[in-house]
Amino acid sequence: MKPWQVKSWCLPKKSASFVAKMEDVLDVYARPYEALRPVICVDETNKELHSTPRGVLPVTTGQPVREDYVYGRHGTLNIFVSVEPLIGRRRLRVTDRHTKLEFAEEIRTILEEDYPEAEKVVLVTDNLNTHGIHALYEAFEPEHANRLARRLEWHFTPEHASWLNIAEIELSALSTQYLGKRIPNREELECGVARWEKERNARQVRIDWQFRSEDARIKLRRLYPRYKPAKLP
Repeated sequence: MKPWQVKSWCLPKKSASFVAKMEDVLDVYARPYEALRPVICVDETNKELHSTPRGVLPVTTGQPVREDYVYGRHGTLNIFVSVEPLIGRRRLRVTDRHTKLEFAEEIRTILEEDYPEAEKVVLVTDNLNTHGIHALYEAFEPEHANRLARRLEWHFTPEHASWLNIAEIELSALSTQYLGKRIPNREELECGVARWEKERNARQVRIDWQFRSEDARIKLRRLYPRYKPAKLP
């Protein structure tokens, strides 16, 4: 017995809406690669900036870097990540906030700078209230917003299922490999994030997503409504 341990889950009760959105996203992940219709997953996280005013002790034999528990607070920044899992490409951008305007600018950058030749970007995001076509119309002129929207095929993960967004895997790796330490200012954060992105892209780290709709119907069958055939008159 370990009564101090607490486990959590991120699944709803039985829901036709949930499984419909889940299978929609899973079917997107099962598509073969198309250069003109890349699948891009987008998510964001925040990072609190902390300095170590009393300094650190460097690495020595048998000792890691040591820092005083006292730290200074220097605000919070947002990090957007967009990842194309089939070819192992990701882009990370640091912003002051994560409002609709910042999100709309992220989508514009993906469409016009990262993938200008794509006929359609197949976009996967979660259901955060800043995510949606409406953000484009708040950030840009109607003609520009409409032009961007026409190049998007948008798929939302279900509520209580942000784990279906592959971009979360990238954010988990970023957190483990870089964000877990104190970072004092924006300049250092941007440099560190850029180094991490460059190294990971150079290795073309792919996400081999194996979970399919067929698997969900077995492993998550309790979430599926019981099929009731329609009665014929």
